[in-house]
Amino acid sequence: MTDKQTHVAVLMGGLSSEREVSLNSGKACAKALEGEGYKVTKLDVGRDVAARLAEIAPDVCFNALHGRWGEDGCIQGLLETMGIPYTHSGVLASALAMHKERAKAVLREADVPVAVSRVVSRAEAAKGHVIAPPYVIKPPAEGSSVGVYIVREDQEHPPQELNSADWALGDELMVERFIPGRELTCAVMGEEALGVIEIRPADGLAFYDYESKYAPGGSIHVLPAPLKPNVYQLVQKLSLAAHRALGCRGVSRTDFRFDDRPEGTGELICLEINTQPGMTSTSLVPELAAYGGRSFGELVRWIVEDASCNR
Repeated sequence: MTDKQTHVAVLMGGLSSEREVSLNSGKACAKALEGEGYKVTKLDVGRDVAARLAEIAPDVCFNALHGRWGEDGCIQGLLETMGIPYTHSGVLASALAMHKERAKAVLREADVPVAVSRVVSRAEAAKGHVIAPPYVIKPPAEGSSVGVYIVREDQEHPPQELNSADWALGDELMVERFIPGRELTCAVMGEEALGVIEIRPADGLAFYDYESKYAPGGSIHVLPAPLKPNVYQLVQKLSLAAHRALGCRGVSRTDFRFDDRPEGTGELICLEINTQPGMTSTSLVPELAAYGGRSFGELVRWIVEDASCNR
């Protein structure tokens, strides 16, 4: 799509636990698209989204939603049914990538190394250690580090939060071997792997949590990541392999752990692939695009021009 008068509906907000981040992504993308000359309508997505889209009648939808309903194939299926071209990945790739354990099964077949894990009930995860510590507990279908707990070697019991009556993240949890080392990420645009960033939480913790990701100054991004050339290129190669294996389209971002400690294993492990990476002022994909010579406006224009149905 090259017509600068193309009407773009930016889908943002939504119903997931990542609503606030999505609103920030959507506002930033809408502003950039207006700067590129597009006609833009910002749409805070609710359960009436189909009626709103029929009323607005956009030429294309820019999907700036994060988390459930926006990133798991649901909104993609609706847009396919309505015949509205949309950005990022399609129904199957979105659903696969959002469910971390099912994504791992596909990635293993593509020779992308992933951490050993089990999916268990919340009751089982809360009762006692289902694998030897250290390990990570996370909902299998949430993003942005929502509901993630690290169980250290010296912890006698799993987190007590798992027993909370207010728990709202489902009764299925993934228990995954903790991978020590450095946090790395790499984005893919189409068929091109971009640069590699090392992410260091500013508070010195070993976990890139929600606050580290989205609070200004919450993390330090080192670009390019200080890696040996063969490791840097391997991160790019595995990111592209993951993107292809899951059938992703448009932009994706794949996160890794690299254990290069003196006493470490030297392993490079894929943690997950994000089909709707953040597009806020502190987000990684815009930073990677800029490092490759693309402005934020050029990035969002490329994403819109890549939009289609049958993705």
